[in-house]
Amino acid sequence: MDLQLAGKRALVTGGTVGIGLAVAEGLASEGVHLVLCARNEERLLEEVERIKQQHGVEVNGIRADVSIAEDIDHAIAYVKDKFGKLDILINNAGTGSNETIANAPDDRWQYYWDLHVMAAVRLSRGLMPLMKKANGGVILNNSSICAKQPLGYEPIYNTTKAALSMFSKCLANEAITHNIRVNTVNPGLILTPDWKKTATALGKEEGITADEYLDKLAKANTPIGRFGTPEELARFFVFLCSPMASYCVGSTYYVDGGWLNVVE
Repeated sequence: MDLQLAGKRALVTGGTVGIGLAVAEGLASEGVHLVLCARNEERLLEEVERIKQQHGVEVNGIRADVSIAEDIDHAIAYVKDKFGKLDILINNAGTGSNETIANAPDDRWQYYWDLHVMAAVRLSRGLMPLMKKANGGVILNNSSICAKQPLGYEPIYNTTKAALSMFSKCLANEAITHNIRVNTVNPGLILTPDWKKTATALGKEEGITADEYLDKLAKANTPIGRFGTPEELARFFVFLCSPMASYCVGSTYYVDGGWLNVVE
């Protein structure tokens, strides 16, 4: 299938590792020109050059922490300078948490609010004018199954991802009048470095290895019985970015191996 994405321009946050990197590579394979946004400058430069050489598209990188408003301003200015217009925004940057509500201080709540919610608010608000110049675009917000079906050890993550999903729905209704489609993707168990870090910590508490913890978790929770790969998830992202998904507006899509335990 020709996804009709060649020549489009995209910004991917958290674009050098895990889901973000897989989405960036998926878009590049379809001929999309990229700006990758990430905190680790050394890894950013490496991935920018590798994707550029592998796929033959324009790839740029900007070091930015999207939990910080000033860094977002710099990223928006960078995209405007490099492309002038923008077709695709992937709000992907994020990370899991591990706390109890009773013991988590205000600054921890604020950090995750800025990272998961305000980053999407600020980037969408700042980049929508560039999408209007392109006569429309796509915004995809990477939320989580935990926005609907929370895990007990990360109440802050659960709460902020639920807020991101609601923001997406509200933005979708507003943005579609400018031919900008907004949707949310709620991944389930996707085997990212972040999950491996979490499994190391939680597995240690149970006296098992990270791999044993991941296998136990997948078999206990998903009918498919395994974690998904970032590449499997990225294919769905890329489809939603394309004109082939032109009637997909304001929806939340679960890519979870059957983990969600309700009819949605």
